[in-house]
Amino acid sequence: MDKVTFESASVTSYLTIIQGVISRMATNSASCKTWCVTLVSAVIVIIADKGRPNYVWISVIPIVLFLVLDSYYLALERLFRALYNSFIRKLHAGTATVEDVFFLAPRSGVAATSKEIFLAMASIAVWPFYFLLAVMLVVVRAWIL
Repeated sequence: MDKVTFESASVTSYLTIIQGVISRMATNSASCKTWCVTLVSAVIVIIADKGRPNYVWISVIPIVLFLVLDSYYLALERLFRALYNSFIRKLHAGTATVEDVFFLAPRSGVAATSKEIFLAMASIAVWPFYFLLAVMLVVVRAWIL
């Protein structure tokens, strides 16, 4: 196996690719929050206009769906960060090879991915946002509609 070094152009390109993926996952996660607030707000406005306050619970559906999607993006971001860190450790130890440079898939499998998604749901970056959005629904239903 051919060893690679810090100075290698392929190492720089590989790390740039991984950083780009991590950045996209973070952007997607932020977009989930934005879209969730937009959809829930729109549903609440439509329900208020129609005079059907019990339908406010329909808003729980996008909250749950975006919670799972946001957690999925955060889980992928964490997996790619682990891949990045693993490669950097190999690079520092002098054990990184050409085959490591062109490997761009994080750990996979339904069980591993599901576990990562549930761990991401427990993250301080995810659950408080969706929890407060759900609390807002209760407040809107109880005191506004």
